[in-house]
Amino acid sequence: MAQVLEFKLPDLGEGLTEAEIVRWLVDVGDVVAIDQPVVEVETAKAMVEVPCPYGGVVTARYGEEGTELPVGAPLLTVAVGASSAVDGKEAGPAAEPASASSAQASGESSGNVLVGYGTGAPAARRRRIRPAVPPAAPAAPAERAPAPAAPAAAAYVEPTPAPAAQAAVAGHAGLNGGVAVRDGAIGPVPVISPLVRRLARDNGLDLRQLTGSGPDGLILRADVERAMAAAEAPAVPADAPTITAPTTSAPVATAPAAAAQTGTRGERIPLRGVRGAVADKLSRSRREIPEATCWVDADATELMAARAAMNAAGGPKISLIALLARICTAALARHPELNSTVDMEAREIVRLPEVHLGFAAQTERGLVVPVVRDAQSRSAESLSAEFARLTEVARQGALTPADLTGGTFTLNNYGVFGVDGSTPIINHPEAAMLGVGRIVPKPWVHEGELAVRQVVQLSLTFDHRVCDGGTAGGFLRYVADCVEHPSVLLRTL
Repeated sequence: MAQVLEFKLPDLGEGLTEAEIVRWLVDVGDVVAIDQPVVEVETAKAMVEVPCPYGGVVTARYGEEGTELPVGAPLLTVAVGASSAVDGKEAGPAAEPASASSAQASGESSGNVLVGYGTGAPAARRRRIRPAVPPAAPAAPAERAPAPAAPAAAAYVEPTPAPAAQAAVAGHAGLNGGVAVRDGAIGPVPVISPLVRRLARDNGLDLRQLTGSGPDGLILRADVERAMAAAEAPAVPADAPTITAPTTSAPVATAPAAAAQTGTRGERIPLRGVRGAVADKLSRSRREIPEATCWVDADATELMAARAAMNAAGGPKISLIALLARICTAALARHPELNSTVDMEAREIVRLPEVHLGFAAQTERGLVVPVVRDAQSRSAESLSAEFARLTEVARQGALTPADLTGGTFTLNNYGVFGVDGSTPIINHPEAAMLGVGRIVPKPWVHEGELAVRQVVQLSLTFDHRVCDGGTAGGFLRYVADCVEHPSVLLRTL
């Protein structure tokens, strides 16, 4: 007898509540092994492959590529014990979806875990099961009857999705004429984003009563917010006097209607994944942190000469950002106020003992900030190697949530974009960020004479709650002195 198990999107850690399906790695009818990756998802922090804790035949998938699912929503169902149909043997009738605990008790599962952890069964070959007779078109989910016993030539019987599974794919099914389940009611709901569903649910709105302004009637967050505003508008008393406006030859559109029409003409790009996480973090930073910026020009000629001498001496190459990182850690040792965070609930400034240095990296997926752990204890050579490793991993889109969290100070080298200066937004919940512009030849007074020198603009954006301008200026001046005279660093080595 085949036992149909439901595999739900597991908790991926770091407080993540949803993930977007990027690519399915298996199809309906495939045989999967325990802990075999079945889908590639993108969270707000990274792209990961999710392994299935069950071994058997894939009988259903929930969500197409590009669909965003909340943690705990069904991903797929697996018929455990039905693989004997591959050899022409008759498979028993599919059972109702079972719990994960019962599967673990029978030794057919390793739990909702990542690859390589908790495995308890040998790997099986992935095989496509091809039914001898093409199956009939399935009925609508609301009208689907219990599945009969599978004939001898059939590979599997697709189970009826549980109510929880129907609710998880409500938005996707609604766009294709399906039936979605929400709060015990059944009806088409053309909405994909779980955030939109949550916003409507929290404000008591029935999504089935709204008309979406997105493609194919898709309900967007703006539609829900307009419905909320309309619900909060004061009602006009029945006995209120009526004021008749002068009649004109052409109808006059109201301002909200005109704004709505204008908003539907442009291209709409969902704020999700990395882009959405960046938007949320930067918006929170600007709301909560009273930031200020100071900057200074510095003569980087001696720093560039010192780097060239290091690399000419042989051994691994030293990168410029590694030298700047070494300068930052030395400056933070002198000004620990800037390596801190603010706990507003306790009304305390928390000074941090280690420097976990984040650095901005532009990738095809957008701006990410990998973190170099314990930068204060690393040499320039070690920093160069770690910067190179994290940059390569970022370009491959393989950064883990641990690689992108826990930073205490950020180094932002925007000079690679060919600009001199910037006033960046602090990477919340950090307290400061050092920005480095491009290094270019400029006229400079050197030893009392005008000369062409390699000049760079340095900027420090800092949280004014943790220190005043004197501390920020002292930090930035020390950094500039080390750039102009690298020998200053010898005192701290």
